[in-house]
Amino acid sequence: MKKTFKVSGIIILVVLIYFVVVNYPKLELISGFSAKSVASAHFIDGRSLELIEKSDNDIKLVRLANNAIFDKEQYATSSVFGLQKRKAIYREGLGSLLIDADFDVTKPYLVPKRVQPKINLPYPFGTNEPKDTVFANIDYSKLRKAVENAFDKKGAFAKRTRSVVILYKDHLIAEKYEDGFDKNSKILGWSMTKSITATYFGILQYQNKININNPAPIQEWANDERAKITLNNLIQMNSGLEWEEKYDRICDATKMLFNSRDMGQVQLEKPLFGKPNQTWNYSSGTSNLLSKILRKQFKTQQEYLDFWYSSLIDKIGMFSTVVETDMTGNYVGSSYAWATSRDWAKFGLLYLHNGNWNGEQLFDPSWSKYVSTPTPTSNGKYGGHFWLNSSGKYPDAPRELYYASGFQGQKIFVIPSKDLVIVRMGLTDDESFDFNGFLKEILGSFEK
Repeated sequence: MKKTFKVSGIIILVVLIYFVVVNYPKLELISGFSAKSVASAHFIDGRSLELIEKSDNDIKLVRLANNAIFDKEQYATSSVFGLQKRKAIYREGLGSLLIDADFDVTKPYLVPKRVQPKINLPYPFGTNEPKDTVFANIDYSKLRKAVENAFDKKGAFAKRTRSVVILYKDHLIAEKYEDGFDKNSKILGWSMTKSITATYFGILQYQNKININNPAPIQEWANDERAKITLNNLIQMNSGLEWEEKYDRICDATKMLFNSRDMGQVQLEKPLFGKPNQTWNYSSGTSNLLSKILRKQFKTQQEYLDFWYSSLIDKIGMFSTVVETDMTGNYVGSSYAWATSRDWAKFGLLYLHNGNWNGEQLFDPSWSKYVSTPTPTSNGKYGGHFWLNSSGKYPDAPRELYYASGFQGQKIFVIPSKDLVIVRMGLTDDESFDFNGFLKEILGSFEK
């Protein structure tokens, strides 16, 4: 019996050693993802470690991380089998930051100055509760069923929807949350942040401070073929720059998010693998390069930090929103914006109204058409940092539909002809959640 236990122990040890050796390069990324996720979800939204590990971190390999939260010191740590320990710190106003061993936590830092007045109007244009409005052309029993169908039945664990918010003709007509979440819960938008980042170029162009058809203002590209890359090419993900975005492996995107101090610099240093305006390639690095370019439009770091809120986020009352930075202080324009589901819906409403927010024009009306027009060589699926339905990805929804989209199925659908904005936040994407059926059922609750 002892011999059997000894042999079994040796086998287990060999398997464990093999697993660690094969996956060791991934461990730093796993612990980095986990530490950042835990710190952000806990300190920004107040989630418990137990909830975070059962939901946000319930991802293959990430489940292996051992996590700890230090409330008094305001940081979180993660490691895998005690290896590759990573740390993420929380800073009020900037959210959480995954740091490396060389980061100076004692160094003073700037935070955005925000103005958040109480606006005596009902949601979505004010800070009061929504006005209860009934529309004669909506079958509310069908609408309620459509929304309920987006959530798991008790005991099920497949759809994993956290929230649904629907705006119609500037009114909240439906809203539902998973247990543990409500209208005040801040949820990470992941790549929906890209759509926010692009919007600043529309705002600056409307203010005659930038022209997206000009070459990207990057000195390092001045003497090679990359000099031909325009801001438009970057916004349309059609620059021809090399980039790999595969989250099931170590790649450019994962190394950037969980290893890089300056996330915008990663794409800047990449060579061309295609030609500008002829080679569409989805790239989180491009979005962070755009954030880095935005920084150059301002004389000071404080102006840059403030602009993201004063010109857009706080302008439309997305007061819950927090956009996190990298270690250089630039906003992570690819991935790290947090907001309540109601506030994410406000962003969609701004586009539904072509940049007009309750009478104030933030960007030219043509910008909405620009971001929702297919990018050359994207096969009709992508516009200007927004995804499109022009190729019929969702066959039972209008082809005009366009949307901000993030990892694990964060979506803001904008349907201009229906005067609709639909937000779904959750932990499952198209492979596991039937977005076409979801949209079909909601649209089916309206009279034709």
